[in-house]
Parts: sequence; C-alpha cells; structure tokens
Amino acid sequence: MEALDLARALIRRASVTPADAGALDVLEAVLKELGFTRHRLRFGEVDNLYARLGTEKPHFCFAGHTDVVPAGEGWTRDPFSAEVKDGVLYGRGAADMKSAIAAFVAAVTRLLASGQPKGSISFLITGDEEGMATDGTVKVLEWLKARGETIDHCVVGEPTSVARAGDTLKIGRRGSINFQVTVAGVQGHVGYPQKAKNPIPVLAELVTQLANHKLDKGTDHFDPSTLAFTTIDVGNPATNVIPAGARAAFNIRFNDRHTPESLTGWVRDRADQIARQSGCEISISAKTSGIAFLTQPGKFTQLISDTVAGITGQAPLFSTSGGTSDARFIKSVCPVVELGLVGATMHKSDECVPVTEITALTDIYAALLAAYFAKPPL
Repeated sequence: MEALDLARALIRRASVTPADAGALDVLEAVLKELGFTRHRLRFGEVDNLYARLGTEKPHFCFAGHTDVVPAGEGWTRDPFSAEVKDGVLYGRGAADMKSAIAAFVAAVTRLLASGQPKGSISFLITGDEEGMATDGTVKVLEWLKARGETIDHCVVGEPTSVARAGDTLKIGRRGSINFQVTVAGVQGHVGYPQKAKNPIPVLAELVTQLANHKLDKGTDHFDPSTLAFTTIDVGNPATNVIPAGARAAFNIRFNDRHTPESLTGWVRDRADQIARQSGCEISISAKTSGIAFLTQPGKFTQLISDTVAGITGQAPLFSTSGGTSDARFIKSVCPVVELGLVGATMHKSDECVPVTEITALTDIYAALLAAYFAKPPL
C-alpha cells in the first residue's frame, strides 16, 4: 500500500482517544502482509499494537500513535473523510501523526523489496498518546521488558518539522510539572479586615515571587526553563466578604538542569516562607507529566542527520523545544529521536499536509532504514 492510501485509510477511522475505531486493524492488516509478527495489547480502555519483523540485532523501532484529539469546530470539510484537494491531504491526524505512520510502513515496504535486512524492525503504536498516556507506550514497554525484548534505537514519528519534512529533529524534550496552590485564610467582613486572614494578598505574593524568578539561563541543548500561571481563582461573588480561600495553578517546563524533586522542593520552600509570614496555610500539589531528557548527539543522531541531508540537501536542526511526547518514556529504554512532518496544523481545524511532504518523509525513512542496517550505530 502506498503511503497516501494508508494515511487516508487511517484518517477515515475516527480514533479519538481512547477509541480505536478500527485504526489499528487497518495498520495490522498491512503489517501482516509484510510478514510482521503482531501483538494487540489492550490495557484499560486503550488498544495498542506491537509488531516486529525479525529476531536479530540491531533492533530499530518506529513508535507513534493512531489516536487523535477531537475534531473540534471550524472545519471546512469532514475531518474524517481524508479528502485530497490541490495536492493536500486534509483530516484529523494528517499531520499528527497518521501520515508519518503510513510513510514508515511505505519505507519498510521499499526496504523489503530488496530483501529482509540483518536485524529487526518493529512498530510500537499506541492509542493513548493524546490522552493520559498511562495505558499506552508505558505499558507496552513494560510488556516488552517482561518478555526480555530490547530495542536498540527508536524514531518517533511526531510532527517535529517546521517548514518541510526533516528540517528539525527532536533529540530531547523539556520536562513538565503542573502545580495546584491553595491558600487557606479566615473569612470575615470587609469592614473588619483585622478579624480575618485574607488569602488573596498571600497568594498574590507567592504568584509574584514565583513568576519573577528566573529558573536558569538554558543549557547547550535546551532553552531556559519557564514558569507560567494558568489560573487564579477565588470564586467569591460577594463584595463585602473576605474569602476563606484562594487558588492558583501553574506549569513549569524545565530543562535538564532540574528534576521534579528539586523544583517541587523550591516551590514548597517559597510557599512555606510566605505561610509563616502571613499566618495562612498554603498547600501545594504537583503532578509530573514528563522529565527532561536528552539523546546526546552521537552516532545515531549523526546517522539521521546525514540521511536527512542526503535527501533534502540540508542538515536538520537539533531541537528540544515543544511539549511532551511518548519519547519521554522510550528514552529510558534506548536512544530516541523524533522525526516527522511539519506540525503547523496539528490539533487545528482543517489539519492537513501536502502529499509531497508525505512522499519526502517516506524517502527519508527509507534512506534511514537502509543506512541503519548497512552500518548500525552501535
């Protein structure tokens, strides 16, 4: 099956997290024809697919997801019709990342036309990347570990490119922590503020201190870490009442100078100081959704860079910007790099990708597989 045909077949399956809607059935059928051994793995409400061709080393894995975000509003065409118009493929998942999956399948097909390589190729495809990411890649990796299977190198097909396929590689990602802050004061009448403990100025002081603090100046491969408040909420409709509590939420995107423990400790220290000074109680809760990681530039990243340059004529930029991806889980297993299509329209209405870009990415993947098995970067 050609990459475009497979991409359209996948897009027509409305696989909004956690629903699979038959998307993995489509992919599994194609991989069966190519000779892959397939395992459908369901954890909780999530369907996943692990398929492998070969048993020897080196083992090259392609990881990705068939689940997509809801279509939302503002589309000028059916988001699941996979319409092609004026050389552009439209549909939810066209950029993120069903077309990349299709491109890699087409690249494998091309490689196998000249014989099976000495080594193994696998697909690790989840239906939980756009959701909580608890019953997808993490669980499949645990399943592989229990079986004693190892992966040597991995490419994740996230839409990492900026202007054209292959112009940017993600060799790492920032970590992410979401914080919830609650300040508990004492409610009272605004005419007698001395009889109350107003939580709002206390929260405002904490917000100011945290927001004004520069976490770092960045590193060789990472931009400076950032802290951004996302909400401040008192929920007090009365004009003559000092409220009993105030709440806020913020996110920290951090580089490899920090750990979740160090950042959480810093936030709690600031909160404790202000709580002692104010007499109000401040509680902090934190949830880490990703830890900063970096695939150090070396043989693997150079192989990918050289391959891309050979196809496009320009070496790609190494980047660690953006949000999180399932590469944050795979990095604990093997070196991982993200390489995919342009992400400008992902999660937007009229998500789309030029057909020529799908072809270009297929060429890159095919050249990468050939180069990898010709001289594995071990």
